[in-house]
Amino acid sequence: MNFPDFYEQAPVIPTHDPFAAMLGAARDGRFDYHYVDAVRLAGHSCPTVAGAFLIGRAALSALYPDGPAERGNIAVHMPAPENEGVTGVMAQVLTLLTGAAADNGFQGMRGRYRRKGLLSFANQREGEAIIFKRLDNEASVAVTLDVSLIPADPAQGERLMAILQDCADVAQQTAFANAWQERVRLLLLEFADDPRVIRVTPVN
Repeated sequence: MNFPDFYEQAPVIPTHDPFAAMLGAARDGRFDYHYVDAVRLAGHSCPTVAGAFLIGRAALSALYPDGPAERGNIAVHMPAPENEGVTGVMAQVLTLLTGAAADNGFQGMRGRYRRKGLLSFANQREGEAIIFKRLDNEASVAVTLDVSLIPADPAQGERLMAILQDCADVAQQTAFANAWQERVRLLLLEFADDPRVIRVTPVN
């Protein structure tokens, strides 16, 4: 595969999708999401994409401690408008994992399997926590991400400016890419279960 080796070492998120099972889209409706699925969706790999992947993993694990999570049975509320910062990017990854979609999502069949409207956005910034709620029992968790514990290479700023100004040589471009993915690797492999980075709080 044309991806860094560590992608395959990242955590895997197991889900069960009754709609997929009904349609025969996947055997028993089982979808195991790998980090590379999020990368393919976003078209890039960065701490935001990796962070959203881990936020989804933490939320689904908390809501479905006996696993796997039921895809399509979860509502997601983003704490900021969809066009603010990286909110939209994170929401797309969370749609992949949970099935929750905005108003352009699947409308369902006779009241079942609806995905439309399960993803919502705040009208203005409400904080940092993303809220996940099971539709069957209304159990909810709030999840936040803090990547400040994962230091960036101090030379990245200079390398990035050179790249954006089209004056970076091959060595600078390679060094930038390697350092960029190293931070992603650390997040996925060494901090995925660190409560200082991924914090899950039950919502009453």
